[in-house]
Amino acid sequence: MDVQRIAAFSQGPKGGNPAGVVLLQEEINASEMARIAAEVGYSETAFAVAQDKTGSAWRVRYFSPESEVPFCGHATIALGAALGQHQGPGTYALELNNSAITVDAIPSDGEMMARLSSPPTKSTAIQAQELKDVMSLFGLEPDDLDPKLAPARIHGGADHILLPLKSRAKLAAMDYDLDAGRRVMRKHGLVTVMLVFIETDQSFVVRNAFASGGVLEDPATGAAAAAFAGYLRDAGWPHGGALTIRQGEDMGSPSLIQVTLDNTPGASVQVSGSARPIA
Repeated sequence: MDVQRIAAFSQGPKGGNPAGVVLLQEEINASEMARIAAEVGYSETAFAVAQDKTGSAWRVRYFSPESEVPFCGHATIALGAALGQHQGPGTYALELNNSAITVDAIPSDGEMMARLSSPPTKSTAIQAQELKDVMSLFGLEPDDLDPKLAPARIHGGADHILLPLKSRAKLAAMDYDLDAGRRVMRKHGLVTVMLVFIETDQSFVVRNAFASGGVLEDPATGAAAAAFAGYLRDAGWPHGGALTIRQGEDMGSPSLIQVTLDNTPGASVQVSGSARPIA
């Protein structure tokens, strides 16, 4: 089986979040996908099955080394880049477990580029027990939170908790126990916990803990970026229609995520980035 290895949201020849991409003509069972994803060892591997002979529509499932996830942004960007190489530039329809989205393979000089349109977004206030558990997990105190933005439960195809931190140094020092993180995230049905430092109204530095999938940290998390953009819109944040999210800097894998959105509540947002093949 041909497993393509592609780093999504990369910056030139470095950075990005590695993903596996498997293009299939026929379905394989979930246990086989889980086995392959565990062998690949990246935070996610996308399995895409062609739905017709044109190659314009695909059924997609995402597996981490330990679980299936409903939506993964960086693996979708990697998939878009792979489809662009395999099928050519254009828009591809993707049927996920719980939603239908698109990904654009974008022509670019010397780079692979892709842009996804996310599932619908939504956000809710964080519950007291959720906040207590995630704050304890990361050893945070109430004074560590940035009052400009409230902690929240956010969704853009998968569920995340957002914690805004007022100190860049505190973000850089993020640490937690992986087993404890698994318990907390699975208890509350989370894919990741997203810690954010606000640089400007349109620029953010983030880190995403992904213990639910058996991964300490993601270098770039497109699904959380989409959910975060939807939350900013719900909160009336002056997003200006475009956001820049930097991730992976504190783990030596700098990644760049671009998000565009309008002011329609709950609407899809567009997440784009570069991708590079991994030898």
